[in-house]
Amino acid sequence: MSQQADTIITICQHLHSRNLLAAADGNISIRLDDETILITPTGINKAQITTQQLAKVHLSGTVLEGNPSSERLMHLAIYNACPQAKAVVHAHPPTAIAWSVAKPHLKALPSDSLPEVILAAGEIPIAPYARPGTAMMGEVLLPFLPAHRLFILARHGGLCWGESLEEASNGIERLEQVSQILLTAELLGGAKPLDEKEIAAIKALRQQIGPKII
Repeated sequence: MSQQADTIITICQHLHSRNLLAAADGNISIRLDDETILITPTGINKAQITTQQLAKVHLSGTVLEGNPSSERLMHLAIYNACPQAKAVVHAHPPTAIAWSVAKPHLKALPSDSLPEVILAAGEIPIAPYARPGTAMMGEVLLPFLPAHRLFILARHGGLCWGESLEEASNGIERLEQVSQILLTAELLGGAKPLDEKEIAAIKALRQQIGPKII
């Protein structure tokens, strides 16, 4: 567990340094075994947490150790719905959140102009708004699972689950970069999508790559 705990701390510090986490925002977890996860604590700046402050939670929701994130139910919903999920990263990427605030009608990030996004992540849904800290945060994700791994949480943040903490963390970085590119394109007159045949060809390549976020 020591190595897994150290990895969580490293990811927290990295995301904080990239302005993807601020103060006590966000939460990160990793599956320890078939029944237990290790998760960041509630109310502590992610750049300052220690391995001793990480909490253990049973997949049933029982707190085994520590004072886990108030949003742990969202993590548990993913682990229970996706046996292949080994890690979950929830952060607050500013530009990604802004898309859901400014354009609440969107159901997904409009990334059909960026071939790398289709290849690396596929469609990036915008999950409906759910009040922070409630079970609804996990419930709104269920219709998208396990087909999707990377999301914008409407008016709240970004979330990525993966088969490793690296995959989940990389997904959050990619989400914010894509959101920034699309914002810049909007300011320059709007993103222009690829033609339909090219989109279909790239989606076919994505199918060959598989579901991982790369």
